[in-house]
Amino acid sequence: MRISFLIHNAYGIGGTIRTTHTLAGTLAEQHDVEIVSVFRHREEPVLAPGGKVRLRHLVDLRRGGPGYEGDDPDHRRPAVVFPAAEGRHGQYSLLTDRRIAEHLRRLDCDVVVGTRPGLNVHIARQARRGPVRVGQEHLTLGTHSGQLKRVLRAHYPRLDAVTTVTEADARAYRRLMRLPGVRVEALPNGVPAPGVAPADGSGKWVVAAGRLAPAKRYDVLVRAFALVVAERPDWRLRIYGAGAERATLRTLIDKLGLYNHVYLMGPASPLEPEWVKGSIGAVTSSLESFGMTIVEAMRCGLPVVATDCPHGPREIITDGTDGLLVPVGRTEAIAAGLLRLINDDELRRRMGAAALASSVRFDPAAVAARYETLFAGLRTRGGLRGGLHRTRGALLSTAFQAKDRGRSALRKVRAA
Repeated sequence: MRISFLIHNAYGIGGTIRTTHTLAGTLAEQHDVEIVSVFRHREEPVLAPGGKVRLRHLVDLRRGGPGYEGDDPDHRRPAVVFPAAEGRHGQYSLLTDRRIAEHLRRLDCDVVVGTRPGLNVHIARQARRGPVRVGQEHLTLGTHSGQLKRVLRAHYPRLDAVTTVTEADARAYRRLMRLPGVRVEALPNGVPAPGVAPADGSGKWVVAAGRLAPAKRYDVLVRAFALVVAERPDWRLRIYGAGAERATLRTLIDKLGLYNHVYLMGPASPLEPEWVKGSIGAVTSSLESFGMTIVEAMRCGLPVVATDCPHGPREIITDGTDGLLVPVGRTEAIAAGLLRLINDDELRRRMGAAALASSVRFDPAAVAARYETLFAGLRTRGGLRGGLHRTRGALLSTAFQAKDRGRSALRKVRAA
């Protein structure tokens, strides 16, 4: 198959970039695969796509370069096609509207895959009739505003499939979005096997990793670790990552007298050598669209103590077998989970081995095989059946848009 991914900026850093490059690189072992980046702001990507994947861009933002387009007058005018309710709307413009439309009209492939809601809308509205149209959801439906949900409901009927990273989010899409004829399928992110030997469970370190952001609730983890240290002062915690919460966490660590037990390590790449220095992973988020760090830790042989937050942890961890699920925001419960593994060497090693075995299902080859099955099935739906779906999708899309315009007009009348 010829498969084309459309991504916001393949030259940056982020979970969507990493997972797209991993999936594309794995698919490229058997198929003709490209990644098309809307933006390019540096010479070389930070995370280069692997294998035979081709990488190209639509808008050049490399300052000082001969192709720089940041001064184009249309780049100063707001986008019309890219939804205003989408979080990245401020970075899009009439220039990107035009370039994406031109790209999708010329695109010669079997499958085109969008990697964020705004780009999925572009594909739904502008992709030519031939390719299978797939929209990926890398966050969750519940994190989108009501306005964006209405936009997606209006345009997603023109897609052939929507993929989510958890079954819980797939159920939400099926229940709330009402997309007849559109396949909604949960396909997790792939995580490669680490290039280091797995942890042996002997290191007295708990390891956490991710953005230092409010949703990750590292403040709860630090407070929980204060309770751990009171019982087991020989154990320590390393937190890897950067973000706006660093100064706040530094203050909390000092306030609790944990400066010899909790370390803010900053970002690390690759992270696998750091995971295997520890014996337990910790995730205390209030929300996880998937839970990449959980899988990364498990692939390194660490059992993970994770909060049972929406949506990912419960679909990754089998509680009591390869990790522990604890209530969100409950400091004492998190500390108890950590201490249960800290105080039982045999349990910790047994769960670590189980984590290593169960996480194989997230190997990129396994995930790519599921995508191949989805793509192949959608391609065989072509002909009369596929034409009927596209016609129905267009009619539904028009009807939803008209309904939303009517509601907007009614609100304006009432407000007047």
